[in-house]
Amino acid sequence: MTAEPVIDAQETPATPPPTVRASLSPSRAADFKTCPLLYRFRSIDRLPERPTVEQARGTLVHAVLERLFDLPAAARTPQSAGDLVAPQWDRLVTEQPELATLFAEGDAAGVAEFLRSAAALLEGYFAVEDPRRLEPAEREALISAVVDEELLIRGYLDRLDVAPDGALRVVDYKTGGAPREAFEARALFQLKFYALVLWRTRGVVPRVLRLLYLKDAEVCDYAPDAEELVRFERTVVALWQAIEQATARQDFRPRPSRLCDWCSHQALCPSFGGTPPPFPAAGAGDPLADARSRPAAPGADE
Repeated sequence: MTAEPVIDAQETPATPPPTVRASLSPSRAADFKTCPLLYRFRSIDRLPERPTVEQARGTLVHAVLERLFDLPAAARTPQSAGDLVAPQWDRLVTEQPELATLFAEGDAAGVAEFLRSAAALLEGYFAVEDPRRLEPAEREALISAVVDEELLIRGYLDRLDVAPDGALRVVDYKTGGAPREAFEARALFQLKFYALVLWRTRGVVPRVLRLLYLKDAEVCDYAPDAEELVRFERTVVALWQAIEQATARQDFRPRPSRLCDWCSHQALCPSFGGTPPPFPAAGAGDPLADARSRPAAPGADE
């Protein structure tokens, strides 16, 4: 693994180089850091997870904010954002029919309250940013890079802003109401992951990693540097090596924490008296495929 700052940026690979053996997204990396057994359930067993109202609301708000920037700058108003909520929900339900199961059939009041709660989060967005003054360079963009010659790291950016002088700002929207201290470290890990990919592919260290907490109308900025990203790259590679070792031993142990309250797999977890399913046969699945069709749906990890 290269320990010196990047001089020549690599292109984001359309197809992984032949040396690449596996891929890792920030969501799955964070899963392993949080609980190795959770990583196994999601990435190896690929157990289904029923969406939650909180995740669906996050996905909806992300979709609205993405579409908001399709409008002319002057039209990016709170009213316009509010007008996008219902149509974007209809689109999401059409594309992901499982979302419709979040509400009982005919529960119009429940759906209406859900849409109102999403609109309230958008009010928080307008309290911290004026989208009429922004022209994002990229939105919901897949970025990827190869590290240590064998590992493809990739993820979807909520938004990338590029200043006239070429400076980069990575922006991530947060809508969840889970304990802040439990999720802020995970969120910064995710943003450093993106910063590493951008540095390795474009040769530029992002000037700002920005978390927008819509519920609380707060902004958290973090400024990485090249030395920190070199250390972070080592951390990511070491994390993947730990995943490979756990896979070879078929040994993914639970790590109980407050985040267990949000886990979909308690019934299979030894910490809650459950038994994991038999370990999948060797060679099952594609090591270059993530546990989901994309590294993480927008808002899914709120």
